[in-house]
Amino acid sequence: MAGKIEINRITNANIYIDGNSFLGRATEVRLPDVSAVMTEHKALGMLGKMELPAGFEKLEGEIIWNSFYKDAGIRMANPFKTYSLQCRSSLQRYGSQGIISEVPMVTFLTVMFKKNPLGSYRQHENAEFSSGFNAIYVRQLVDGDEVLELDYMSNIFRVDGEDVLEDYRNNIGG
Repeated sequence: MAGKIEINRITNANIYIDGNSFLGRATEVRLPDVSAVMTEHKALGMLGKMELPAGFEKLEGEIIWNSFYKDAGIRMANPFKTYSLQCRSSLQRYGSQGIISEVPMVTFLTVMFKKNPLGSYRQHENAEFSSGFNAIYVRQLVDGDEVLELDYMSNIFRVDGEDVLEDYRNNIGG
């Protein structure tokens, strides 16, 4: 009996800013990587060195627009304001008989735009606009189930519904 192979694919998405759809306006969205800050630990008597988590790196992402859109441009112009950014996609699962299931994958972010593009222009080519952002909140759901939630301003980090920082918040009194 051959092994059971299942393949997941995501081949498209749509973004929303403050609940407004930007369907067909972005060429690409690069969501932040959730990267742990690791610090080295070494001590007498230990055979080797190790790294231990000490927090998270900043959450940076980017949207590449396929042209200039005034409603998006206005939002990107103010780096002091936060916006809700939502990326919605369809996660397809394939097996040997074709598609097995298709479920929503939704990532919610609170972002501050830090790069306001004025454009890149070339003769006979569509102008491209790339806007960078920092996120202070991210929550990702697959078929309604929480994969992770990270809130920098509230010291919340949840994985699969488990509050990873509950003891930490209690220990520091907040």
